[in-house]
Amino acid sequence: MTPAELAALGDPMAVLFFRRGVFPMNVQDLLAGLPQPPGGLPNAVYLVGEAGQIPPDASPAPYRDFRFAITRTALQDREVDLLISTGAGDDPATTFLQVAAWDPGSGVFNYYARISPGWVWSGDSWSALAPESRGRGCFDSHVNGSVVMKELTLPWSNWQSQSATIRLAADDPLRSDPLFARVVGAENLEPTIRSLVGRWTAARLAAVTRTGTVERPDQLMRQLFTTTSVNLASSAVQSSTVTAASDDFPLPIGFWLNGRALLDDLELPVTASLPRVPAAEYAASLTEFGFRLQERASGFSQPGDTFFAFVFPEAAFEDDDVVRQMVQSGLITAKFAACALMVDFTNPVFSPDRARLMAYVPTGATAVDGLAAQIARAITQAATGLPATSAEARFAAGWALADPEWPGVFGGRIDAYLGRVAARIGTPAGFRDYVRLAESRRRDFRAMKLNEFELTLPATDIPPDAPPLTMREDATVVPRS
Repeated sequence: MTPAELAALGDPMAVLFFRRGVFPMNVQDLLAGLPQPPGGLPNAVYLVGEAGQIPPDASPAPYRDFRFAITRTALQDREVDLLISTGAGDDPATTFLQVAAWDPGSGVFNYYARISPGWVWSGDSWSALAPESRGRGCFDSHVNGSVVMKELTLPWSNWQSQSATIRLAADDPLRSDPLFARVVGAENLEPTIRSLVGRWTAARLAAVTRTGTVERPDQLMRQLFTTTSVNLASSAVQSSTVTAASDDFPLPIGFWLNGRALLDDLELPVTASLPRVPAAEYAASLTEFGFRLQERASGFSQPGDTFFAFVFPEAAFEDDDVVRQMVQSGLITAKFAACALMVDFTNPVFSPDRARLMAYVPTGATAVDGLAAQIARAITQAATGLPATSAEARFAAGWALADPEWPGVFGGRIDAYLGRVAARIGTPAGFRDYVRLAESRRRDFRAMKLNEFELTLPATDIPPDAPPLTMREDATVVPRS
């Protein structure tokens, strides 16, 4: 980089190291170069690994690709401004070392990677949105410019947490790593990630609306209408403990609908309870569908599900946060967001119907005032010539509801749907439909760059070329058109 380019970077890596000609070649040197507060380090250390719950003496042994995630809290404002990712148990000089660093002046994350004998600036948050770099390099995972924690919510699958302790052999070299001694639970990382995502969302919205126009409304609205990313969720039940005699257990709401957006953020009035998985049917399905943990490269295979039962992709927090902050800032209304999400609310991820509505979002500079109304007008006008089952007509039906009326109508539809699910899930045919639906969504996830490790998800005997499936509002599962 030129001196001017380097001077434009205002994050801690640039200020504390690179501008001074210091290039730490391992994580220990990096941490040692950070200012230390009186009485201790401001860093928190976390541990993740997809093989963390597989017995250490398994043969053949899977790859135990453990990683540390380290957060550094700034001394001035007590906000996390560095997120470090590096291999755990490997040679610190040769394992990967990557950093996301917050630049408060520019309001972006800068992304760096040590590639010996130097460091590479991979781009900043805006690079993730630029057509030339979107989906490339580190932005195949940081697709919207923010930091990522796939398993964001309880039970934080694959992470050391209050829900599970990563299993190590007594003589595992990782035990002697000083960072390992400081590992804390992922339940502490979750609020940090949420805060970091929210910080970038707020900075991004402020930047793109500052002049009273939005240059690329489609870049914001795709996080409402499409699945740009996902998080992975599961039940909190350990799969190995489930037998035919076990208690039934609930699945997180994210499998059935986007509860975070519709229930938490938009506060639709819903009273239905979470549908409960019948333990006997779940246990039988593991054999019937050939569930197993499988890593082809190492030859490892183990019958059964992932450590926590029923892992599935759900709507990404980073997508929902953009929608939430667009509503809070007045860029769109709560009704507009709800109408969009309710078009195909039974499919919270990978919905072609919702994605179809992107055709009505302007791609050029558009005034902030009236943006949502302009999009709604284009959709409702198109709906007049389309069947009532079309995405446009479903949006238009919601949009036509009176303002005092729509929350109750949408909440009532969700209550009725969850009631139908609760009835069907208790039947062998119904539960097996939902197993197939979960696997269909896992196949969609496997096509994403976020899918880095085979052991993240279970393998099954369901053919990889099976037709993709969709959930209907009557709680039945049919091929996706």
